Amino acid sequence: MAQIITIARGMGSGGRTIGKMLSEALGFKYYDKDLLRLASEETGINEEFFDQVDEKLKRLFIKRGGVYKGGVIDPDSRDFISDRNLFNFQAKIIRELADKEPAVIVGRCADYILRDRTDIVKLFIFSDSDTAVYNVCEAYGGSEKDARKLIEKTDKERSTYYKHYTGNEWTDARNYNICLNTTRLDYETCVKIIMGYMKIIDDKYKRK
Repeated sequence: MAQIITIARGMGSGGRTIGKMLSEALGFKYYDKDLLRLASEETGINEEFFDQVDEKLKRLFIKRGGVYKGGVIDPDSRDFISDRNLFNFQAKIIRELADKEPAVIVGRCADYILRDRTDIVKLFIFSDSDTAVYNVCEAYGGSEKDARKLIEKTDKERSTYYKHYTGNEWTDARNYNICLNTTRLDYETCVKIIMGYMKIIDDKYKRK
């Protein structure tokens, strides 16, 4: 069976909730925001620096650098706490965690960072606008207008971030094994679909 599940998700789609449900059902570790803490602990760089560029790019940085190629910058370099090196360190943590134990990893281009693995299931979770707005209002409160603005801003940031570090389009289904629309699928059904897919792949592997 696949040992790593990565989840790219639209704001308000329920991707994070589905990830937590999968981790509980499979007994996998769950990683999301705690990736920032782990990267901070390894590097000694304040976690706030990682948070400032978490799934988003600074405006002045958008045209700098290119697709992630691995490696990290030496602590003596002036670019040690650059946006690119912060991403590189986070990617290093993701790769180390994937080598260590079965895990569900949310966002942060994990599908691309771990693209060479054969034991991975890459998911994209999305919904229509009204469903996303409803979910965001339920989770954070506020008006529908504010929710739509937050969703538009967050999804645009995630898309730009993904494009910058991977060279691919965030919503391109070819990047993933499964794309699920939670507009009409409840989370429990999504989990069943994903686990069913994992069983099919596992059975196919065993027959080889």
